[in-house]
Amino acid sequence: MTDTTLTPSRLWKRMTAEQRLRAAQALWREADAAGEQMQAALLIAKQRNFRPKTVAGLDADRKARHLAAVSELSEELAARVLLVYHMAEQRPMMGTFLDALGIAHDDGLIREDAAAPDPAKTAAAAAAIARVYPAHDVALYLNTLLWQDPKSWATLQDVPEARLP
Repeated sequence: MTDTTLTPSRLWKRMTAEQRLRAAQALWREADAAGEQMQAALLIAKQRNFRPKTVAGLDADRKARHLAAVSELSEELAARVLLVYHMAEQRPMMGTFLDALGIAHDDGLIREDAAAPDPAKTAAAAAAIARVYPAHDVALYLNTLLWQDPKSWATLQDVPEARLP
């Protein structure tokens, strides 16, 4: 039997090369991700047989390209990269989806006091963003929601827009 549990590292592996690069770039731009940037630099050094000091001396774009080429990230690092990526690159899509569901949010970030998603509206909201945004971005976002809160977002498992390539 194959384990198909949705995890951040499995989502990272299913991302397109462009998504990975944009996610890695977002990580290196994030001021509050020093710990994850250090983890990424050490991982790059290990994968590329570089000294950590060499990686530290690279510009952010080169570090991002190296990280995007790494296929295996720890769960912790992959989780942070996914979150940073969505907050930096996908806010309009996130806001559109949450608006379609009637969920309170601040520029795509779900508010703490927001109502749970209405399962009856999920498929229509997913279809709405799929008409406007690239399919691979939609699928990654929906699966990120599902990974973060499988109970609240369980109905996303059944929507075709959530199918990852």
